[in-house]
Amino acid sequence: MERRSFLKMSAALSAAATVSGCNSSSKDADVVPPQPPVGEEKVNWSSCLVNCGSNCPIKVFSRDGVITRVETDHEVEDVYGLHQVRACARGRSLRQRTYAPDRLKRPMKRVGERGDAAGFVPISWEEAVSTIAQKLKEAYAVSPKSVFRSYGSGAYYGFASNANFNRLFNLCGGYLNAYGNYSWAQQMEAAKHTFGTGSTMGSATATLDYSDFFLGIAYNPNEIRQSGSGEGYDFVQALKRNTRLKKMVMIDPRYTDSMLGKEDMWLPIRPGTDAAFAEAVAYVMISSTNWFNSKSKPFIDKYCFGFDYDSVVAQKAELIALADKDTSGKSEHLREYSEALNPEENYRDYILGQGIYSIQRTPEWAEKITGIAADTIKEIADELMGAKAPYIVVGAGVNRQANGEQSMRALYMLSVLTGKLGIEGASNGELPRMTGMGRAGIPTGDNPVKESISFFTWSEAINHGETMTARTHGVRGTDGLDAPLGANIKFIFSASDSSLLNQHAEINNTAQILRDAQDLFVVSCDCWMTPGAKFADIILPDTSWLESNDLVDNSYAAGSLGYLTAMSAAVEPMWECKSMYEIAALIADEMGVGNEFRGEHVTEEAWLDYLYKETVKMTANNGVQPAFPATYKEAQQIGVFRKDMLNRHVALQDFVNDPVGNKLATPTGKIEIASSELAWRAKYWTQEDVTGVKGDTITAIPQYTVTWDGYEDKDTATDYPLQLATYHTKGRTHSSYHNVPWLREAVEDALWMNQVDADEKGLSSGDMVEVYNERGSIEVPVKITPRVAPNVVALGQGAWYLADAKGRTGATGKVIDVGGAVNTLTRYQPSPVAKGNPQLTIRVQIRKA
Repeated sequence: MERRSFLKMSAALSAAATVSGCNSSSKDADVVPPQPPVGEEKVNWSSCLVNCGSNCPIKVFSRDGVITRVETDHEVEDVYGLHQVRACARGRSLRQRTYAPDRLKRPMKRVGERGDAAGFVPISWEEAVSTIAQKLKEAYAVSPKSVFRSYGSGAYYGFASNANFNRLFNLCGGYLNAYGNYSWAQQMEAAKHTFGTGSTMGSATATLDYSDFFLGIAYNPNEIRQSGSGEGYDFVQALKRNTRLKKMVMIDPRYTDSMLGKEDMWLPIRPGTDAAFAEAVAYVMISSTNWFNSKSKPFIDKYCFGFDYDSVVAQKAELIALADKDTSGKSEHLREYSEALNPEENYRDYILGQGIYSIQRTPEWAEKITGIAADTIKEIADELMGAKAPYIVVGAGVNRQANGEQSMRALYMLSVLTGKLGIEGASNGELPRMTGMGRAGIPTGDNPVKESISFFTWSEAINHGETMTARTHGVRGTDGLDAPLGANIKFIFSASDSSLLNQHAEINNTAQILRDAQDLFVVSCDCWMTPGAKFADIILPDTSWLESNDLVDNSYAAGSLGYLTAMSAAVEPMWECKSMYEIAALIADEMGVGNEFRGEHVTEEAWLDYLYKETVKMTANNGVQPAFPATYKEAQQIGVFRKDMLNRHVALQDFVNDPVGNKLATPTGKIEIASSELAWRAKYWTQEDVTGVKGDTITAIPQYTVTWDGYEDKDTATDYPLQLATYHTKGRTHSSYHNVPWLREAVEDALWMNQVDADEKGLSSGDMVEVYNERGSIEVPVKITPRVAPNVVALGQGAWYLADAKGRTGATGKVIDVGGAVNTLTRYQPSPVAKGNPQLTIRVQIRKA
């Protein structure tokens, strides 16, 4: 059936419904009978590739080139280990998302002001790629460092991914790369400088079944990882198996769906005060002399550096010895690290208020800051000391706060102090390690540009990239601390990426930077007219997942089950949409590197068959059900392949069993309570507190700091008395899926407020309110609930920014965002170590709209 015929049929069906519903006395002959498609129903396997970490397989039904319905996986008996991978509501809404009214249908160029969705006109693919190639060459004439490829996590494809553009740019001369990400930037630095790991090497969730005490801080897998094979599913299954668990404590400003009766204790902590809580627990543990000397100190003495004065002295000597042994030149900074360490700055004295420190980090001290009663803090410390296998896990929300590096390091210390690391059922506070079957991806080649900036500082690099350095902005790959990056960003390629506006901090300021940058050229490749796409110069329409052939794995947080999906397009690419591979190949042709880009495989079909065979080689058939067939086309007919990965990873187990043979990737090879590298950075990097930015400091040991816009920031508390906690909703992954009405109905975008605060402001559920601070205003409805702490309000992140059509301004004079994007209110202030995003530190005021 032709599309025009289908649309006519749809209109006829709508008319029939109208006649039947409005005139019950009409004769049957007056009603237009439904005329369904007459072709055979076709079934294809696709996948939901949104950045939740699961890549759930999706079963797509279609007739005559039209998707009729979507189902989830129910192909096998649902027995844990090789269970069904059931998609959440987001994956099940893919038909609505694919046919969304705001689908991009053809290439477009901007003729109006940046940010105006109506300011675009359609152009041909020839004009689009020709213009892009011309602007790309102009940027290369300035410097390859003027070309920026924002990393884009809106689609976790296999082959037809934004990795194609990395391959393209590497062939053309390279591009300015970015390190870190909006999710984990600060915790990656915290874990690196404590354990020498990347922050996702905690004990597998499945090992929770051996734990006798669980402490979760900002841990919410049942909403964030909610698929039928995600971390949330492993979490629930492990709790069901556990017969040892005595107590489960969850700490969060908001009562989440990961609690719902599973917890024994919910502690609604004030946002940004997690480090103070950790220090008070540590005080009790260290002060319990008999327990500490017999249980904790032996572990610390054997596996750690930097706990007390003598330990820092020994750490300095170890660094000098390592420097003396090194002949490769790779350890050039070890002597400087040693010199930067000060034994008087040690963790024990800091916690107990001894030596150079005057404050004892007691539970009574922490109670005034965190809102958690001192007796409760003591109780948790007692539970940790008495537990044989305490499982501690810290969610990523803590690291997205002002100086989140410090908060994460402070919380990681609790696992160290227990002395129980390396034991099944215990964990070190990091996010759980996940495994998967893996898959081969298109090779991207080497990037000739060695410099990289933090992912978060791209908006600053548009105007100030020339002068950014390692000392001031954490630029990597330069020759020395003060060597400038040397180029401003002139060309941005944004693919599957909402950080161009919506997910970046301080939206109003970011929008102004993009509007004012007249010599900046922006390309957006996406499927929908996102808030960021409105700021592009050229928009390229990508194919949706249901129009794609691909090979995808289970992504990075799918729990203990590994799986691969051989995707096959349910419908042909619609309108003038093209895959990212095709788009990159067209640009490559214009840049004169088309043959090199396509390589020996040339077509998508040939590439996929090659990558499938490479995947089969790297993925042992043992345990894969069903076994892999010979070709990719045969695999597409089967669809889903799964394997029980038997993931029982225990954090730091190898190191604890053999600390000499399995040294950690820290400078000393041990757990560093006092980080020698951070001591060096504190000495040599420019710290923002020098310019009056409260709390943006670097220290060798974990320390609670009073930060800007935090609970103890009295400078902003008067004007903006409420702390705003943001969270991931079940109706979106970041900003993906916001344009699906089904999900907006199912998961309301409302501001959660405690009854105490609502009464003070005279508000009721459903009232529209303006939430504002000096950075902007948003307008959202209120939901009164006991599931959020007093003096704290909560709002799901990821709603799409939408300036009021009438230009209404809010309390601070800025146009009101009626879309409710929380990043209208967040602050651009790169964190001190990671130069990452502190977007969960927000103070606001509220008034009835």
